[in-house]
Amino acid sequence: MQVNLLIIVENKTTIHDIARAMKIDASTVSRALNNSPRVSLKTKDRILAKANELGYQRNVLASNLRKSVNNTIGVIVPRISRHFFSSVISGIEEAAYDAGYNVIICQSLEQLERERKIVETLLANRVAGVLLSVSMETVKFDHLLNMKNNGTPFLFFDRHCGIEGVSSVLIDDFQGGFDATEHLILKGCRNIGHFSGPQALAIYRNRTAGYISALEKHKISYRPELVLHSGLMENDGEEGARTLLSLPYTVDGLFSANDVAAIGAMKYFKREGVIIPDEMAIVGFSNEPVSGIIDPSLTTIDQPGFEIGQLATRLLLEEMSRTTITVKAKTTILKSSLIERDSSRR
Repeated sequence: MQVNLLIIVENKTTIHDIARAMKIDASTVSRALNNSPRVSLKTKDRILAKANELGYQRNVLASNLRKSVNNTIGVIVPRISRHFFSSVISGIEEAAYDAGYNVIICQSLEQLERERKIVETLLANRVAGVLLSVSMETVKFDHLLNMKNNGTPFLFFDRHCGIEGVSSVLIDDFQGGFDATEHLILKGCRNIGHFSGPQALAIYRNRTAGYISALEKHKISYRPELVLHSGLMENDGEEGARTLLSLPYTVDGLFSANDVAAIGAMKYFKREGVIIPDEMAIVGFSNEPVSGIIDPSLTTIDQPGFEIGQLATRLLLEEMSRTTITVKAKTTILKSSLIERDSSRR
């Protein structure tokens, strides 16, 4: 099979094109475009008008590299498609824009190697700082330590690693896990399953700890077979639901560490004729938009993503402005809230 490729070469206007069109020196054009006081306002206006006419676009990256400084912040998230991360990005972009910074968004797709390569690329392009939520596979931190040793300020949000001197903006995952589980207990559930993520990540350890603490408060025995670890994708939720129904006793509640796996479980339960919430009450985590429109609607723990993004950016900007090398790490913890919907409303 023959494959024909169409290659389009875009001829971009340069300062030399503007200089030739105006019959002036390229150095004068460069100074005008960089708002140099050595060029009169009248000449600047003429040059800017000609630049717009010819479709000139400034190469910001090249300019930054020449100055050995960058007005760009790198952002690394596990998945842009998740509502929580997109809302965090919205907060980041607003705070960065207000401070005169551009933002580059990258996604690791929950892969350590991809995350490592992204960090290398951001460092090579001399970003001013990095905001990072680590992947589920991130159990080795050499690339992050390299960024720290390189002197590039960075800050964790949502998912973090215990690296000395690096700040974090998190939510109270323990309390979120506790609230979700206690809600199910107060609805009459006694055998409550829990879908958790990799225990190498603090957010999942803390949500599981909150689950266990709620059981202890209400004097309900902890059963390890009810806690299932996975990547918390939709198919993981379906597989987890199958496992819960195969147990020799009846499971009547489920707390999932994210909405995606909870929705996968709901689909499986419905196919098997399990009535939600009468026979199985369910609580998710993250408040994905789909959670409010599925049938039944999903009770979930809401996270203030936009606020996390804004606060994380402001803290990073503070660190970027410091002149001292030693920075004391600061961990900021925000509150989450439970949104009750039909999946647990008995």
